[in-house]
Amino acid sequence: MIKRSSLLAAALVAAAPFSQGQAQVVTVEVKAKAETVPVGTTADDAADDPAIWRNRRDPAASLIVATDKKAGLYVYGLDGKVRHFVADGRLNNVDLVDMGRAGIMVVASDRNDEAAARLRLYRLDPVTAQLVPLAVFDGGAGESYGLCLVRRGSGFDAFSVLKDGLVAQVQVRLGKVPKGTIVRYLKVPTQTEGCVVDPRSETLYVGEENVGIWTFDARARGPVLGKLAVRVDGTRLVADVEGLALAPQGRKGGWLVASSQGDNAYVLFRLPDLAYAGRFRIAAGQFGSVEETDGIELKLGSFGPDYPAGLFVAQDGMNEPAAQNFKLVSWAEVLAKMGQ
Repeated sequence: MIKRSSLLAAALVAAAPFSQGQAQVVTVEVKAKAETVPVGTTADDAADDPAIWRNRRDPAASLIVATDKKAGLYVYGLDGKVRHFVADGRLNNVDLVDMGRAGIMVVASDRNDEAAARLRLYRLDPVTAQLVPLAVFDGGAGESYGLCLVRRGSGFDAFSVLKDGLVAQVQVRLGKVPKGTIVRYLKVPTQTEGCVVDPRSETLYVGEENVGIWTFDARARGPVLGKLAVRVDGTRLVADVEGLALAPQGRKGGWLVASSQGDNAYVLFRLPDLAYAGRFRIAAGQFGSVEETDGIELKLGSFGPDYPAGLFVAQDGMNEPAAQNFKLVSWAEVLAKMGQ
């Protein structure tokens, strides 16, 4: 097992300078098509991270799973109404992977014990929208924070991101008794949270909140040394770097999206080279504007007439006078406003 000290030294060496250039920054505005019912925790920073399951047969029946990091896990319909709630305490981030006949697997990062990260595994019933608890796995020594999944044949890998920058890669094998095993550790120098995996290139993207976006080889036997690929510059990408989302197109193309929390915006980077592609904000319309976003999620494909080319979901950190919630945005509108 590689020691934490060795990983930290490697991460610092890998943090090579990166320049995004000095071109004028334009931030376009879009408006939410819908919003979820606020989370149950009031007068506190509680809503945090969403995940999307797309129903291919009936896109309008798709579901959103999202965390109240003080109380548990919600399931919402596209109308924003609560379909189910699991009161499992301090669940910070969530992700899901559709395993076909094995079901829709949902994993949440559990920070109820800040000294011992846990990963909670559920099966999502697409008809009833119920979350069925299956297992709890070790997510590493430290406070559980970020989380992202990638399918591996009949199982999947979970990347358990701890608050101090350590990332535990957990191999999950399904069966009558699902099992999760930590197979290696990665490291970024300081506090991190958001992550996402591109299964085409086997690239793991991890956001270091005050520094930028790192890339790692997502394969369990790949090198542990990462690269600081996009640096916070205070203009295009503004600290804190929070949620990350991926929209793959074709063999290599698509978008990486980052929550630029420091100026209430979202930044697009073109894949595979991470070239800067633009920025947008969610402005007030029928529903309120969005500020201080933690988690985001993006899924391509039709979700019905309001979301013909994809659905973008963002946590809203300032939903006054109500508690925090999540806003739903048409991805087609984002691309149209940005001229993409």
